[in-house]
Amino acid sequence: MTQKLSPGTALMLTVPPLLWAGNAVVGRLVSDLVPPITLNFLRWVLAFFILLPLAGHLLKPSSPLWPHWRRFALLSLLGVGCYNALQYLALHTSTPLNVTLVAASSPIFMLAIGALFFHTPVTTAQWTGAALSVTGVLVVLSRGDWQQLLQVSFVAGDIYVLLATVCWATYSWLISQRNEPDEIRNHWAAFLMAQVIFGLAWAGIFTGAEWAMTDAHITWGLPLYATLVFVAVGPAVLAYRCWGLGVQTAGPAVAGFFSNLTPLFAAIMSSVFLGDLPKAYHAVAFALIVGGILVSSRRASVGSNQDD
Repeated sequence: MTQKLSPGTALMLTVPPLLWAGNAVVGRLVSDLVPPITLNFLRWVLAFFILLPLAGHLLKPSSPLWPHWRRFALLSLLGVGCYNALQYLALHTSTPLNVTLVAASSPIFMLAIGALFFHTPVTTAQWTGAALSVTGVLVVLSRGDWQQLLQVSFVAGDIYVLLATVCWATYSWLISQRNEPDEIRNHWAAFLMAQVIFGLAWAGIFTGAEWAMTDAHITWGLPLYATLVFVAVGPAVLAYRCWGLGVQTAGPAVAGFFSNLTPLFAAIMSSVFLGDLPKAYHAVAFALIVGGILVSSRRASVGSNQDD
């Protein structure tokens, strides 16, 4: 796969981490108002109605979606049903520090899954880029003091984040394969709607299990309504649109490095909300993460051109 990282593609791949950082902050704030898996289900219900005027034709019996239902059932299981549900669940059972620390392994999983299951070789430069990117995340999490990392203790909730990271890496590689009809692939709303249709079924099943197995309850009110609107429009529809197009343009391996901008953005948002200005270590972390992106993408482009 030829990998290109133009300024436009880089900007497109920066939007999802920014929105997902907001998603993590907001998800933590409303954790006492709505169960985590239920929150994931409600966000995709709203996303469904947002997309309905744009891609409602996929629900027709003659739609090109149904002959390819297996592909979209799998994509929706990984990207809609599991990924964010596991993240929201982790925020109930683990600390934000642990969640972002485990999620920092995303570029490594992207490279490993690509090599193991999609026959994509990993270059030394890509491993170097991954090391730079992960180091940048560690700078954010340690706040410039490495002793902070020694105080981290892992709990069961961290397993949820690890599973979410694996799901997202696999999902990203699968959407890069482009095995769907042109009517779906070339229309962003149809491509996302095809996933949401099946994703609602998965999310609904998981939500039913949550309510059957736990003391689930919802506290309705303006804070929750505002949260649902944000997570449906931003982290769901807009972020998935940008990520899908960015992955298909730059490739999953390069796109994976952008996910490590999420903890950086989350740290900056937390600082702003708390009235505290960003620190020097934020700038160091940004330089390391962006350096990892540039090292990996530049060498990947050179390698692709040589292969051609």
